[in-house]
Amino acid sequence: MYTILGPAKYVREMGITKEIASYIKTLGENALFIGGKTALSIVEPIINESLEQEGVASKGFIWYGGDCSWSNVEALSAVVQEKNPQVLVAVGGGKAIDTVKAVAFAKKLPLLAIPTIAATCAAATPIAIMYDDEGTFIEISHRSKAPEIVLVDTEVISKAPYRFIAAGIGDTLAKWFESSASVQKNQPTALNRSAVRLAEGIYELLLEKGPSALEAVKQGKVDQAVDDVVDSIILISGSVSGYGGDDCRTAAAHAIYSGLTIFPEVHETYHGEIVAFGILSQLVMEGKSEESIRDLISFYQKVQLPYTLEDMGIMNLSEEEWIRLGDVSVEIEDMANMPFTVTPDMVVSAIKGADQLGKRVKHEA
Repeated sequence: MYTILGPAKYVREMGITKEIASYIKTLGENALFIGGKTALSIVEPIINESLEQEGVASKGFIWYGGDCSWSNVEALSAVVQEKNPQVLVAVGGGKAIDTVKAVAFAKKLPLLAIPTIAATCAAATPIAIMYDDEGTFIEISHRSKAPEIVLVDTEVISKAPYRFIAAGIGDTLAKWFESSASVQKNQPTALNRSAVRLAEGIYELLLEKGPSALEAVKQGKVDQAVDDVVDSIILISGSVSGYGGDDCRTAAAHAIYSGLTIFPEVHETYHGEIVAFGILSQLVMEGKSEESIRDLISFYQKVQLPYTLEDMGIMNLSEEEWIRLGDVSVEIEDMANMPFTVTPDMVVSAIKGADQLGKRVKHEA
């Protein structure tokens, strides 16, 4: 038995970016910074000042390419080969961080991550979610590494659009629904039982503190609710995967998310927002009561998560598109983690059922 946990060190603090150079120095004498364009533009001046104060050399700031794809990983690996940094620093959201995690794995370099939004647990996991160059999901890759250090600057995160926090809540909610389903296929162990309990605890915390944290972020504030929700999204959510491993992986909610990415119109919807709708579909597939699903939709309304296909820009799918959606979703490896065999027809029925229930709730509002 073995498991790969998350980062060796996690620091969440207001303004921690100003101290980044001291953390880089524990890993090497110079660093190459790779991330999203907006993220880099926000933190580059702060980082440069810190580097100058600590005498750490910069090997440059580079855009990651826009998608976590193998072509971008290869291109960045070539840049790393040329610039020869001692440390890689990933800056930005989940796709940017996952891309650099894959580069760090390929080049065998230490990695520090600065998530500038709290939308996924990417900074605290050893896997990378890979897409093709058009943004369609292709695989969960283990050719990736967890960062040695994660620095979470809540001053930066609180200034990002609040939709990112909402998406992070959606993605993190899935830990409970998916782990409690996928673990049913495995023998109970100390690790997977602990992972599921941890996932349930995060779920309960998000129900309690999610709405107030979102409201605080809307106002540009950071309070205990924001700290707790950010830690849940980034670190504790990643720890569920670390402890549970393959026993507590993603299931139908993420498989349906991946299936929905075949439609270009959904690419303006964030990962966690689509996953949130995938949770509703999974609950329909599992035969959960309408009352329990309505309760979850009620929470979605409080934190502004989508609960119909129209909320994600998907309108009037043709019969051929429905068939393709069902086929693709079943082929995603996440779906195999469900405790029963799932067919394409079951996927289509579940998605339609979730959408119809969401529409009824919307009509009643």
